[in-house]
Amino acid sequence: MASSTAGQVIKCKAAVAWGAGEPLKIEEVEVAPPQAMEVRIKVHYTALCHTDLYFWEAKGQTPLFPRILGHEAAGVVESVGEGVTDLKEGDSVLPVFTGECGECRHCKSEESNMCDLLRINTDRGVMINDGKSRFSINGKPIYHFLGTSTFSEYTVVHVGCVAKINPEAPLNKVCILSCGVSTGMGATLNVAKPKKDSTVAIFGLGGVGLAAAEGARIAGASRIIGIDLNSDRFEKAKLFGVTEFINPLEHQKPIQQGWGVAVLVGVPHSDAVFATSPVNFLNERTLKGTFFGNYKPRSDLPGLVELYLAKKLELEKFITHEVSFADINKAFDYMIKGESLRCVINMIGN
Repeated sequence: MASSTAGQVIKCKAAVAWGAGEPLKIEEVEVAPPQAMEVRIKVHYTALCHTDLYFWEAKGQTPLFPRILGHEAAGVVESVGEGVTDLKEGDSVLPVFTGECGECRHCKSEESNMCDLLRINTDRGVMINDGKSRFSINGKPIYHFLGTSTFSEYTVVHVGCVAKINPEAPLNKVCILSCGVSTGMGATLNVAKPKKDSTVAIFGLGGVGLAAAEGARIAGASRIIGIDLNSDRFEKAKLFGVTEFINPLEHQKPIQQGWGVAVLVGVPHSDAVFATSPVNFLNERTLKGTFFGNYKPRSDLPGLVELYLAKKLELEKFITHEVSFADINKAFDYMIKGESLRCVINMIGN
């Protein structure tokens, strides 16, 4: 049975970023029906990720406003567009900022998750199907963000960027799997691949870094060394299995020992560069990069949800705050002050 709103424009509330660094404003927006290979989702919970903050500040990124930010969320399918066969109204889903078309060389590879069609595009503010936005206010288009725009009560996402999950999963917890936790955990489990009883060092103990620590804990690392310029983060990190702490400000010279694999994670400043001597690689050191922890969104995220339901993955300890949708700007304040790991925003008000 089709949703009563299927095929119709939905009016709802969304938090719109009108300019760089300006507080988000709750507006009534119109959300168009999903087109071919698209899904319209009722967002139940969304979380604030540092990537949202970076693009809201627009200091090192291309500014694109007005825009509806948000990309770490969970919700329920409201309706589907033409050609969508594997999702239906009422399915519990995680919208994801990158996708899996299932047909390209990357999707068919066991090594890559960089889908040719749906890989992340931070500058695109429209849907790939027709180059138009599904959001508008009084006829004026509002730009999308990362193909997800979850700071809206309803959003439209390409079907390849939607992971169907177990309906028993609590959406206010598993919402954080659609970005940061999976990125950090996968960087450890899928890319660094530490053996049991090995040593893992993690630079930066924010949400993604602590997710990397959680991955090291799951892998059975015996030493997990946390490195951060903020010593206040060290106590919290113990909950994630971190056994030792280093604040570089308390040391006069670099600490270098042994060999191993270094994995780069996260969104760098657009002008960021680094340099090193080739000798460092000849001394049995390896440098790798990862995108979304090397997870394929539709194939792998349902399994992470099952890992949580089986109590093998702990998500509650990542969530330090929860706010109502009306108070979404508080989530930004918590993150800017360094007070939160993940702040979950309740979009349904119960």
